[in-house]
Amino acid sequence: MLETPHITQSAAQQAAVIRLTIPRDQIRTAMGPAIQEVIETVAAQGIGPAGPVFSHHLKMEPGTFDFEVGVPVSGPVTPTGRVQPGALPAARVARTVMQGDYDKLHDGWGEFMAWLDKEGLPKAPDLWEVYVKGPNLDPDPSTWRTELNQPLLG
Repeated sequence: MLETPHITQSAAQQAAVIRLTIPRDQIRTAMGPAIQEVIETVAAQGIGPAGPVFSHHLKMEPGTFDFEVGVPVSGPVTPTGRVQPGALPAARVARTVMQGDYDKLHDGWGEFMAWLDKEGLPKAPDLWEVYVKGPNLDPDPSTWRTELNQPLLG
């Protein structure tokens, strides 16, 4: 399910984002339209997408997701509707890649977090997923690849 985790340094990446603060059970209905809106906006502005879609979770609470859905861009973002300029941060991160259906992300994160705890790595409060290969490229969920990134403290 997961590739071997490793520690790396991520570079800052400018992006166009939509911030969502929603009940956890609404993620399936809210995320798709937000992704479509971001992609249409950056395409209309001629600045992207310049990489795969991501979700940057800013706070992790049991019943609520507070996160940004976004795409990397090649130039400045003009705020349009819900779409705003944003970024993925430069950070020291623990990273792994999960292969398979998005329904397995919860389990993948659980396995990844267990590895981080076993290694004694101090976690920052945010995390992000990069949807490297998904249904937009292949309808077969067994081919989907999601990069899991956990920023580290210190």
